[in-house]
Amino acid sequence: MTSAPHPMHDAEELCHAGTELYERALREGHVPAAAADAAPCLMDFGLLHPAVDDLHRLEPVAPAVALHRLLRTSGERIARERRREERLAETFEPLMAVEGHRAAAAATPTLTLLSGKERINEAITATMTDASRELLTIQPRAKITRERVEAAYAVATDRDQALLDRGCRIRTLYPHTLRHSPLTVAHHERLKGDIEARALDEVTDRLIIVDRVVAFLPADPNGDLALEIRHPAIVGYLSTTFDRFWRLATPVFPEAAPQPSCNGITPRQRAIAALLTEGHTDAVIADRLGMNIRTARVHIAKLAATLGSQSRAQLGYLIGQSGILDQEG
Repeated sequence: MTSAPHPMHDAEELCHAGTELYERALREGHVPAAAADAAPCLMDFGLLHPAVDDLHRLEPVAPAVALHRLLRTSGERIARERRREERLAETFEPLMAVEGHRAAAAATPTLTLLSGKERINEAITATMTDASRELLTIQPRAKITRERVEAAYAVATDRDQALLDRGCRIRTLYPHTLRHSPLTVAHHERLKGDIEARALDEVTDRLIIVDRVVAFLPADPNGDLALEIRHPAIVGYLSTTFDRFWRLATPVFPEAAPQPSCNGITPRQRAIAALLTEGHTDAVIADRLGMNIRTARVHIAKLAATLGSQSRAQLGYLIGQSGILDQEG
């Protein structure tokens, strides 16, 4: 009958057979060499060794001596592991730094949906506080009460002035309908620093770009949701779009450029004429040009009178014949 193989174990976990045989060797001074066949771990751990005068006997090593030797071996193994840990740390430290930069970049969301006007204003204010170069904004006609417009300007004035005081610049695009707005004019006159404003017949929806790094866009018609954009490609695209609008716009502040009429047709009427030929309704024209519908209809009536039109259909024909849309505004 074959005996079971001896289990593998460490010195601190002496098997039952090994413990009994070692205790017997300590009591009797020696054991037969054949007895170690049942507990070969005692030879492996250096707890028994052959007697000098009789190779068929095994003598025990004093426990204190064996313990000291095993502890020294363990200490050397620990020292090797620590040296290995240090080498691993040195090897992987620069690699973790690379990963850390990537992870930090990945941890910064490129698109964040902001909910609520208070949260939106907080995000814009925090971003402007860190600005070091410029603020680019497009400000369409607000479809809110005068009181809310005044409150919005009150918040913006302190925020804008703090940015100007740090040596930054502000560039703002408005629709022409706001170029003579008392609230708009007063807001710009209160600010001191490198600030300019220009106007176009039509502008996009509200846009704020800070240092060409962060942009804010409305995410719903009511202004209760906004997108905070930090994706370089998107912010770069929006910045380029702003620059192109800016070159086409008419200076408004600090020095307003006049808008001369041509053959009795004002630039505003010319813009309306272009939208009329596209087939837009009065309501759409008013919305596109940032004016109320009654004002739009007044301009349409004046345009019709100037061209001698008696009907809407005739007005479109006369606009095409007049060549006013071929003129550079």
